[in-house]
Amino acid sequence: MNKTFFLTLAFFGMAASAQQIQSMETLFSDKISIRAIELYDHKVWYSGTDSKFGFVDLKNPEDKKQIALSDKKLQFRTLAQDKNAFYTINIESPAEFFKIDKKSLKYEVVFRDTAKTAFYDAFHFVNDKLAYTFSDPDPNHLLKLMVFKNGKWAKVTNKVVLQEGEAAFAASNTNIASTANTVWIATGGKASRILKLNLKNNAFEIFNTPVIQGESSQGIYSVDFLNDTFGIAVGGDYTKQEANVNNIATTNDGGKTWQVKASGKNAGYTTCVKIKPGSKGKEMISVGDRHISYSSDFGKTWTKISDEKNLYVCEWVDQQTVVFAGKDRIVKMKIK
Repeated sequence: MNKTFFLTLAFFGMAASAQQIQSMETLFSDKISIRAIELYDHKVWYSGTDSKFGFVDLKNPEDKKQIALSDKKLQFRTLAQDKNAFYTINIESPAEFFKIDKKSLKYEVVFRDTAKTAFYDAFHFVNDKLAYTFSDPDPNHLLKLMVFKNGKWAKVTNKVVLQEGEAAFAASNTNIASTANTVWIATGGKASRILKLNLKNNAFEIFNTPVIQGESSQGIYSVDFLNDTFGIAVGGDYTKQEANVNNIATTNDGGKTWQVKASGKNAGYTTCVKIKPGSKGKEMISVGDRHISYSSDFGKTWTKISDEKNLYVCEWVDQQTVVFAGKDRIVKMKIK
């Protein structure tokens, strides 16, 4: 049964007018942990624990379907799509790359990574013919990046060496972002850096960030970019969720330099951030295990608009609607 409740009026940072949260509706509930969602055909598509994959309709939640991609009870934390199919990878070795046909929902394993270190953190399409996914590093600390190009999988040859204890977080499938020219990958742990891939020459640049780092639980968990210059990074420490120092930063030069924002003045550990469409980067929403927060001044200040717990990933449906997913549910929030 759907549950709708109303939230109070909130004022966001330095905004001149109030932003009203109209309602939040539970679209779907199940015993599942969801950390990756996609929007397609007026539906929210998800992958999660126990090999579960499915959808729920945004307007008619009774229209839903769930299938098991394997009898192994795999854990999926990635999900991506092109025009014909969805793709997801389980997080443990052997990593199986699943392709699910959008029309029939028939699925197949199209690639396997049997390395003991295989642990794929995010999966992202740059365009309909080009996608990237990356795993925890190999024993030599080299970046393990896979490319899906024109229907074929291949390992990306590179010389990117990650530091001891540097990896990435499979928290919301959003520690990778792109424009037509660039892919950004955010790392975390002992070091939290930005790996910037130039798609014109396939060359990497690596940039340090001021985001909290040094422990395995610290670093950037999510990034989003408006264009080739402006981007936002969020994260923190999942073992100290109230800690809110140096866990949000923005860039105005494509990731080369980052400026800490709202340090000590935000809701803490954050797993996903998304720039509002049509806002030119001014407005954005974020979510962590213990909050939903909003910024209306390019990430400079943030206001917690909800104390909702156990939501990990978010996506804008349109300028008034956001969907969230996490532990045991998918919810839709309307903003007036």
